[in-house]
Amino acid sequence: MIEKIINELTLEEKAGLCSGRDFWSTKTIERLNIPGVMMCDGPHGLRKQIGEGDHLGINESIEAVCFPSASALAASFDRELLEKLGQLLGDECQSESVAMLLGPGIDIKRSPLCGRNFEYFSEDPYLSSQLAVAYINGIQSKGVAACVKHFAANNQETCRSTGSSEVDERTLHEIYLPAFEAAVKEANVRSVMCSYNRINGVFSSENKWLLTDVLRDKWGYDGFVVTDWGAVKNRVKGLLAGLDLEMPGGLGTQDARIVAAVKEGSLDEAVLDKAVKNVLKFVLDSQSNQIADAKINWDEHRTASALLETECAVLLKNEGNLLPLSKNAKVAFIGEFAKNPRYQGSGSSRVNTPKIVSAIEAAKSLNIVTPDSPTEQDAVTLAKTVDIAILFVGLPDTYESEGTDRKSLAMPEDQNKLIEAVAAVQPNTIVVLHGGAPVEMPWVDKVPAILNMYLGGEGVGKAAVDLLFGDANPCGKLAETYPLRLEDNPSFLFFPGEDGIVEYREGIYVGYRYYDKKKMNVLFPFGHGLSYTNYEYSNLKLDKTEMKDTETILISCDIKNTGSCAGKEAVQLYVHDVESTVGRPINELKGFTKISLMPGETKTVTFTLNKRSFAYYEPRINDWFVETGAFTISIGASSRDIRLTTSLTVEGTIDIPIHYTTDSMLRNVMKHPHGKAFLSELLGKRLQNSSSQNHLGEGDANARHNSAMEMPLSSLTTFGLMTAEQLEQFIEKINA
Repeated sequence: MIEKIINELTLEEKAGLCSGRDFWSTKTIERLNIPGVMMCDGPHGLRKQIGEGDHLGINESIEAVCFPSASALAASFDRELLEKLGQLLGDECQSESVAMLLGPGIDIKRSPLCGRNFEYFSEDPYLSSQLAVAYINGIQSKGVAACVKHFAANNQETCRSTGSSEVDERTLHEIYLPAFEAAVKEANVRSVMCSYNRINGVFSSENKWLLTDVLRDKWGYDGFVVTDWGAVKNRVKGLLAGLDLEMPGGLGTQDARIVAAVKEGSLDEAVLDKAVKNVLKFVLDSQSNQIADAKINWDEHRTASALLETECAVLLKNEGNLLPLSKNAKVAFIGEFAKNPRYQGSGSSRVNTPKIVSAIEAAKSLNIVTPDSPTEQDAVTLAKTVDIAILFVGLPDTYESEGTDRKSLAMPEDQNKLIEAVAAVQPNTIVVLHGGAPVEMPWVDKVPAILNMYLGGEGVGKAAVDLLFGDANPCGKLAETYPLRLEDNPSFLFFPGEDGIVEYREGIYVGYRYYDKKKMNVLFPFGHGLSYTNYEYSNLKLDKTEMKDTETILISCDIKNTGSCAGKEAVQLYVHDVESTVGRPINELKGFTKISLMPGETKTVTFTLNKRSFAYYEPRINDWFVETGAFTISIGASSRDIRLTTSLTVEGTIDIPIHYTTDSMLRNVMKHPHGKAFLSELLGKRLQNSSSQNHLGEGDANARHNSAMEMPLSSLTTFGLMTAEQLEQFIEKINA
């Protein structure tokens, strides 16, 4: 059917289908019964605009439910929760005749200063991948297209429209592309949004390597590519690179350029036809999936928003088990956010929510008092008279927004002073944080409890009260590291770059990968989150201790709730390459699961690992590569709270096609399976005798081994370990 339509389209109509009719809709062609369909900003609520539209959250949109933002949702470590959210959003889209929701945002949190981090999941590519897949599956199960964004390396707002992200190939594939890859391969996402920025000097909207070589040829993507709003620079170059739909619609200038390029012969019409086909497939699929007169119960969705947030909030600190609070306690609620909570970020994701539940309103049946006027002295005076003082603080709306990056990790100074002052007179002081990203906490040692609500959606006040008073048990885990100070962040020296050029010199060492490698102290580690109960980890088992990288391995352990209340635990699995000859992180998250346990209950959790769990991206083969050797499997409650460990041996089945010579270092030859086996046996024997010690230097066996690894192959003949003829035969063998 699509081919027939394409044959009937005029050149001008084809060009017109590759740009929007207006800010939010595709073009209609009435003579061929081609409808226009509507897109809508997300990703944590509908921002559907009627009439004149914009993409920055300036003009008013319809009233809708605001769910927790991505930074909060990621802290759930819960695939089922993300899929449930996707279903709710899919239902809302159907009720408003929206064909595609612009989300999820899955860019990596390279720096905590990125102004849009509240809209992204994590610093970790595996966690981002898994949550993205669940979210997409939820939305698309309702017949609504998801649109993953922003493809790719869009990790700051400074110079986002013109800047260039300078990233090496390995880092791109290991850190910044996996979530997009999973969205394509595991969730069959229907749309990918290209970013504004350049990647290594080439705009994403014109980047053939990105949009065709990787996205379509390597990953097998068959959906359509849409620009971020206004991201097109050269429309014809975009078509040649693999860009299908330009948004929003303009005055026809870009369409005219497409027509002119075809007529001049600089653009093959077949390339245009391919883009038209991708757009038509989206439009016609959306039309067939639309549910007529779809209705939802908005009150149920508002209730769901608060329930979701209770699964996302992270209990960072709870000395002396101060929380949960007794409902009979006299409690002071202090701070502007107790009355007017900050629940979402600013920009294109801003949802028009008619009613926000504040903590004060949610706690009206409890013994809650608040200061008569909001001065520091009033707060201090009140704090002296109560059993507990709770400070609702965090980042103001102006601190986090699309279009601008933060300048520091500091909260407003008046809030820090308020916390210090109250904590000085009230030992039972609790801090409730609102914000989409990490903050410095100069007062962290002066308060016994900290509850991080992130940006929790319109029900954040109710969720906070439920958690504080024990009607819900905190079970969120940090999806990003909270550093002690901004200067500790791996991107500190290179963010946000100079003259629009930002170099990702930290490479693969993003977030906890960096802090762990450098053995640095952090404020709160990746994966951290406390509970009102305790969990015991035991009985770690592997279904094999040796495997090839073509196989999978099943790993299990038991988790027991040893406390007195029900709870949920996000169990995390990390992998460490013990014998790697390339730089690799100490640990990498490669599995997680969230389980619900009653007091005294034990459940077995299982993980399945495959080649990607042990591999690094090797540019020399343009693929994932596993080095044969030992790996450590760690199971824990956070990246720095490891409870169980074991090891296994993994055999790599693919060789790196390197041409070895007599100048090749022994260390590099050890990457070759035959080379490793031969040299290990040869050197293992020779390095132990006194003759080898004299040749290779004094010291222990480890020092002698390291010294040998730095030598060229020719040294094997120099030190009499093999003849020149034997060496030549050995090199021929490994090169073959």
